[in-house]
Amino acid sequence: LFLATLTYDTLRFEYEDFPETKEPVWILGRKYSVFTEKEEILLDVTSRLWFTYRKNFPAIGGTGPTSDTGWGCMLRCGQMIFAQALVCRHLGRDWRWIKGKRQMDNYFNVLNAFIDKKDSYYSIHQIAQMGVGEGKSIGQWYGPNTVAQVLKKLATFDTWSSLAVHIAMDNTVVMEEIRRLCQSNLPCAGAAACPAVESDVPYNGYPEEAGVRDRLSQWKPLVLLIPLRLGLTEINEAYIETLKHCFMMPQSLGVIGGKPNSAHYFIGHVGEELIYLDPHTTQPAVEPNDSGCLPDESFHCQHPPCRMNIAELDPSIAVGFFCNTEEDFNDWCQQIKKLSLLRGALPMFELVERQPSHFSNPDVLNLTPDSSDADRLERFFDSEDEDFEILSL
Repeated sequence: LFLATLTYDTLRFEYEDFPETKEPVWILGRKYSVFTEKEEILLDVTSRLWFTYRKNFPAIGGTGPTSDTGWGCMLRCGQMIFAQALVCRHLGRDWRWIKGKRQMDNYFNVLNAFIDKKDSYYSIHQIAQMGVGEGKSIGQWYGPNTVAQVLKKLATFDTWSSLAVHIAMDNTVVMEEIRRLCQSNLPCAGAAACPAVESDVPYNGYPEEAGVRDRLSQWKPLVLLIPLRLGLTEINEAYIETLKHCFMMPQSLGVIGGKPNSAHYFIGHVGEELIYLDPHTTQPAVEPNDSGCLPDESFHCQHPPCRMNIAELDPSIAVGFFCNTEEDFNDWCQQIKKLSLLRGALPMFELVERQPSHFSNPDVLNLTPDSSDADRLERFFDSEDEDFEILSL
């Protein structure tokens, strides 16, 4: 395994620039032309948070690994898709990272949520240790569904972002379940600090005054993750057009998946090629400098992004979407319904208003963080992990 990783890291291929093509380039819901907007494309890609293997971070669990080289690529992809949700939540889709430019505090708050130390919300330490409850030992490969389940559990502690995270199982998105989850009328931030009050007090006990309505959202921002299997050993061609359309939606968070033993974070497509960020580079762990600032250049991929033919994609993926408002979610539902009318394209999942009768447990789609059903179901649905087992050399 070490030899394979070393080879991958040291024999890096030359990164090609984008092909000269009339085909539009789609990056997370934004459409670009290669001929007139190359700089904008590269700036958009560079602005995404890029998480790679790291070495020399504090030992996971106190005595565990100090590097995730060779085993952490899917965990890093999970961090990237979730970081994109936090960027949309706190900075907006139009935000751009420019080298050397002073960034706002919220940017560093987002970045700090993923730093390699045990007390960051979504650190590799938290993901690896939370995964133990999902039946994964530290250092073991995760599939897309496992990392989605773990991130959902970790998000419950992130009161700053106050996200509603929904994982749609069994290829079915139930609108009623999502509305119930998002319309929970909790304060946007600091939910834990809010005193417990009787339910008939207006606005969860806050006095009714200017500004209160802003703090008390009627819709918790939604991160929707949909684990899918789009074929047996390779992707079924009938899904390709539908998958491409996912990158065209303004709510797109991209896709996590890849090839066996090699996970990538897919952020867009051009023609028949997927555009992705690759976590398979080992960088030293980052510490704040003497002035307390976090050097952030290594968290942005500053070369043209990698590309691969869509047909090479492993069929086990998780697709992500972010709906900041109820209007965003309603718009997303309309787009998915239109997608089902595409000629020659097979829907990747079903969108239904109410829970289908074949779900026996009413909360199967809204698993609580400590539910034993969650563990059983997650292992049942996460069979894709077996296809990614890393073989020792």
